[in-house]
Formats: sequence, C-alpha cells, structure tokens
Amino acid sequence: MNDTICALATASGGAIGIIRISGPQTLEILSHVFSKPLSQEKPNTIHYGHIFEIDAASGQRVPIDEVMVSIYHAPRSYTGEDSAEVSCHGSRYILNKVLGLLIQNGCRQANPGEFTQRAYLNGKMDLSQAEAVADLIASTNRATHQLAMSQLRGHFSDKLARLRDQLLKLTSLLELELDFSDHEDLEFADRGELLELTKKIDNRIVQLARSFETGQAIKQGIPVAIVGKTNVGKSTLLNQLLKDDRAIVSNIHGTTRDTIEDTIDINGIVFRFIDTAGIRQTSDEVEQIGIERTYQAIDKARIVLWMVDSEPSIEDINNISQLIEGKKLIVIINKIDKNGTESIPSLSSLNSPVIRIAAKYGQGIDTLEQAIYDAAQIPEIADTDIIITNARHYDALLRAHESILRVIIGMEQQLSGDLLAEDLRLTLEHLSEITGGQITPNEVLGNIFKNFCVGK
Repeated sequence: MNDTICALATASGGAIGIIRISGPQTLEILSHVFSKPLSQEKPNTIHYGHIFEIDAASGQRVPIDEVMVSIYHAPRSYTGEDSAEVSCHGSRYILNKVLGLLIQNGCRQANPGEFTQRAYLNGKMDLSQAEAVADLIASTNRATHQLAMSQLRGHFSDKLARLRDQLLKLTSLLELELDFSDHEDLEFADRGELLELTKKIDNRIVQLARSFETGQAIKQGIPVAIVGKTNVGKSTLLNQLLKDDRAIVSNIHGTTRDTIEDTIDINGIVFRFIDTAGIRQTSDEVEQIGIERTYQAIDKARIVLWMVDSEPSIEDINNISQLIEGKKLIVIINKIDKNGTESIPSLSSLNSPVIRIAAKYGQGIDTLEQAIYDAAQIPEIADTDIIITNARHYDALLRAHESILRVIIGMEQQLSGDLLAEDLRLTLEHLSEITGGQITPNEVLGNIFKNFCVGK
C-alpha cells in the first residue's frame, strides 16, 4: 500500500492508450517525466504537455509523446489515493516507453486487480462491489451488464446491510437478556416476535440464494441442446442460429460425431447451443461415443430442441419424454419447404411448443428464437433487482441460512439465549464475508483479485 503503482489500462493497438498511476508518490514521479511540475496543481484537472526522457549523452530532455494528464487527490479518486491517468498515443512502443520511465522513477508495475483492491482496502467500495467491477468488464450482453451495474451501485450491499441491522438487533436483545438473566421479571423482547422476525430474515436469505440458478444461467449462458435423428437438419439449424457455417452439413447420415457448441444473444440473454450427434442405432464405435455425448448434453441442458422432419414413432415420443424430464422442450418440425406445413397430431401429447421451420432457407428462425427466449423464463430485470451470480456469495448465503435455521429451531425448542446468540453471530459473519465487513484473510483477497485485468 505504500508503493506507487502503474499499469496500462487499455489494450495496445488503439489510437489512444491510458496508463494509470496510484500511490503516495504519484504526482512527484509524474513531475520527473512530465513537462511541468504537478504537485501543486488542483485536483480533478487535466494538463497538456509532453512525456520526456533525459538523453544520457547530452543531458537534454527528449520528448517521447504529447499527452494529457488527469490528476486526482486522495481520497477523491478511484483508489482513494493520489492518482493520475496519462492519455497518450496507442503505439506499443510509446506505451512501453512511458511505463518504463515511470518505473525508473519509482513506480512499481501493478498486480492484476491491484487498483480495485486498493479501492476496497481504502473503503471506496465493499468487496461485493469490487467483484462487480470484474463482472462489468466481462459482461457480454444486456443482462450481465445490468446485473453487474446493479451490484456495483451497491443495491446488493444495501440489502445485506438491512439484513445485518436486523440480525444485530436480534443479537443485542438476546445478549441483553443474558446480561440480566438473574432478573426473571425483566423481558426485553417477546420470543414470538423474535421468531417471526428471524423467519422473515431467513426467507430473504433463501430468496437470494435461490436466485443463483438464474444468475448462473444469465452469466454462463443458458444451455440448449439440439437433438434428433440423423440428417433431420440439426447442424443446418445451428448454422442458421449462429449465422455462420459452424457445423458440417451433409446428406450422409452420422456426419456429426461429437457435440459442437457456440453461443448467441437473444433479446439480451446468452444461449449456449449444443449441436449433438444424431440418435440412432449404429455399430460405428466413434459414432456411439458421439451419441453418448448427446445424452450427456441433454442431461446438462435447460432447454431441449427436438427436431423431426416426419411423423415420429410412439417409441420416439416416449423416449424424448423420458429424456427431457424437468426441462423445457420445444419441438421443431423441419423441412416444411419439402413436406408442407401440416401439423403432426401425435406431437400434441408432449404439451410443448411446436415450431415449423425450413432451416436450409432460414424460414421460421425468428419465431423459434422467440420460443427459446420464452422457454428460458428469465424474469424481467429491473435496475434494483438482486440476482446472485457469484459462487462465493452463494456459498456464504447457504452457510448463513444453515446458521439462522439453527436459531429458528432453537427458538421453537426454547433453547437458552447464549446458544441462539452464537448462531446469530455466525449468520452475521457469513453475510459479512460477502461485503468484506469482517477482516478477510489475505489469501481470500488474493484469490478474488488475481483474476482482474492488469490496470484495473
């Protein structure tokens, strides 16, 4: 924390590159390589000038680049320290040269995530907000961006703070009873009211934990398996959805022998499509492995697209019914350009949407995409909605639920206040792990920030 750090904050190769600096010697170090001193300049100002180096032979200043320098004073900066950003041209040579000059004059190359880690340690954000920075950088669609922004703005932290305030009140009342346990005539809280409040807190913790499934689906992409017999057009459909020739298309049966996976964005949600090997009886050992992987893909999928191009047998319908138990099924009738658009009555027993397409010509693809989006049942996300996307947060919520459940059971069994207070304290500790309200071990912090970008 006493070092002054620097790092490239933008990808090289663009027109402009930004180098970030933070630490107690930021302005002093910059003044050594900038065309004018900055130590006495006002905070939140931008200065035009040149970065230069000293020629070893002549001792003269040699300009490296003309730049704009933005300066910020502690604590009103991203990191809470004196900091600056140097905006220069995006040449790899120039960027490396400027970084080298800063390091020669006293800076240290920043570690991944060190700027955000300093912001957390200096109280500029809590731990869940710091993790949201990484999620924001990694966001690839509207939904992941929206969730990261909500967490970064502190909506999740505010919700946890309210839960912690209620838990602290419970703990205080129980411990106060213990302090005055000799006075049987004193009652500081009605146990029935405390039990109801504890149940409400637990319900909210459970709701947050349950949102993790939706959060993971949004963050990782909702898995969709495309299944059916050989040569019904599964690979053609995948190529149409991806708008790319991703899978080999052939009239030869058994062309696809392994799962092929890629993602697309539908209405701001990422769907992870898996084209599978056609299901059929075969003696080909390699194809058999592919078919086994088809069953594995169905098992992992949240939505299954079953493609047919003719009337399926009762056995086929029964088999798909068993395979998709607990999943959303969409039946796709393909090749309507050849076979017409007549319905297939036997499919009605599946009670699933039936979409008619001509995958070869892209007919019906828009309707199918909307059906896939509807099947995902992703709730509309408001700016203040809280959906858990982080496995560490989910684990902490589960442990908090286990602890407060013991409190509820203890209250119902009329256990003593000291036992109840201990489990309440554990609940508080587990919730505090999410925001970093309690002292967090260094190895936990290191694990969180090591996956950040350098310069962030």
